[in-house]
Amino acid sequence: QVQLVESGGGLVQPGGSLRLSCAASGSAFRVITVGWYRQAPGKQRELVASITRGGSTNYADSVKGRFTISRDNAEKMVYLQMNSLKLEDTAAYYCNRLPPWSGWGQGTQVTVSS
Repeated sequence: QVQLVESGGGLVQPGGSLRLSCAASGSAFRVITVGWYRQAPGKQRELVASITRGGSTNYADSVKGRFTISRDNAEKMVYLQMNSLKLEDTAAYYCNRLPPWSGWGQGTQVTVSS
């Protein structure tokens, strides 16, 4: 089993940037596809970006061109670089396998506000 812990959220103005980190434990990390998900208040959790073991990436249309997912298998880390943040990016962000395991971490809150 792989455990994933998110960090790096915060308060940022529209147009700003943040980098989220996802720290993994467990040897299986390097073979799984990892996704960053987010959940805004009153909305369903959605997948925003994913990266395969080999580094292939996919993005939701809403973040394409603004967010970049990356991973460091040696350090067991996955990152989400978020640029040009918008008010609608405000949400709790989670990392999990794709498809996700049933258990979720605590997430990290991203608030975009002027």
